[in-house]
Amino acid sequence: MTDRIEKIRAFLIQSPNDCFLNHALALEYIKTGDEASARKHFEINLKNDPGYVATYYHIGKLLERVGETDTALKMYEEGMAQAKAKQDMHSFNELRTAYDDLAY
Repeated sequence: MTDRIEKIRAFLIQSPNDCFLNHALALEYIKTGDEASARKHFEINLKNDPGYVATYYHIGKLLERVGETDTALKMYEEGMAQAKAKQDMHSFNELRTAYDDLAY
């Protein structure tokens, strides 16, 4: 396990539901090839704050890599809805592109 993972995990002890920390830890797990742990932390974010838009793109890409195409498409759709509600057109466009690339 990397130093970065250990540091983030230490911060999460104090703030286990912190979306930024869970997201950062998930990205670190992806770097090490630990898709299951990454997914777990992305799912914590989705449960605790469905409006944390950054999660949808990354969990969608993870789901694509593990062959869960239908679930990835659903994540992109949910992410687009959240981004639109927040008027975050940059994130909406990224999610839309990922969706279109996978769906068509």
